This record gives sequence, C-alpha cells and structure tokens, in this order.
Amino acid sequence: MAIAKTLIISIVILMAGCTGVPEGIDPVSDLNAERYQGTWYEIARLDHSFEEGLSNVTAEYTVQDDGSIRVINRGYSEEDGQWEEAEGRAVFVNDEPEGHLKVSFFGPFYASYVVFELDEDYRYVYITGYDRDYLWFLSRSPTVDDDALAEFKELAEEKGFDLDELIVVDQSRNR
Repeated sequence: MAIAKTLIISIVILMAGCTGVPEGIDPVSDLNAERYQGTWYEIARLDHSFEEGLSNVTAEYTVQDDGSIRVINRGYSEEDGQWEEAEGRAVFVNDEPEGHLKVSFFGPFYASYVVFELDEDYRYVYITGYDRDYLWFLSRSPTVDDDALAEFKELAEEKGFDLDELIVVDQSRNR
C-alpha cells in the first residue's frame, strides 16, 4: 500500500511539474484569447520528438464556448511526404488574461504553454513549456525579417535558453 501511495504522489508531483513555469520566466499578464485565436506560423523552435522532422508548422487556436481553446498543430513531414496534424485543448491555469495555459493532446495529461512575450499587435509570440527545453517563436505570417528573429534570439538568451539546437522552420509550403 505504501508503494502505491508513493507512486500516486510521485505521478501527481510529476504532472504538476509539467504545468509549471520555469524560474525567471514571467507569463504575460494581458493575453486576450479572442485576439490570440487564429493561425500562427512557427518561425523557430527548440526541436523535440513530437515535432522532429516537421516543416511548415502552424498552430490554429479557436476559443470554445466553455472558454477552453481548441488547438490544431499541423506540419509537413518530408520523410513521409505528408501532412501531420494533432488536435488538443488548452485552458488557462489561473485566470485569463495571464499567459500561462496548460495544453493536452493526450487525454488527461497536460503540459505547460507559457506565453512570455507577445507584441501589442499580436504579430509575434514567444512560448516556453515547463522548463527551458521548450521554446517557440510564432508569427502571424510565415516569414519574419532578420531583426525580428534577432530580437527573439536575444531575449531567449537573456532568459537562459540554450539556442545551440534552435531550428529556423522552413515555411516554403505556406507562402
């Protein structure tokens, strides 16, 4: 019984850790879900297994009647020669408009989605997960100028992200 209790406590702690915010990262305080919804293009990311090898990645966000946000992530796999798509659901961890959400693509399992930079016109957004292994730069357009990418890299480095594995995403199929 003690082992089962320890296992349950460990799982709860692990799951809570996956919806936390990295130390030194502050979610934006003014995220308007209605303005945020729509299509975003992935400009750059730290690569990870669930997006490995994907180009032309987009995220489509739609606010639902219950206040949750429907998430459709889509990317092209050159290796498979086809589009891949994942549907998920995001909810605010605290209250809107704080940019700390949790997103799930697999039933009851959630992971952090932390918006830590968002320009006032909702053209660019910087996102991380529960730790600094996750980082995305999204834009309303499939391309950005060199200055926008340089600003993203500069702030990410200031916030402690290791950009050695940063991928600038090919968006040639989305132009």
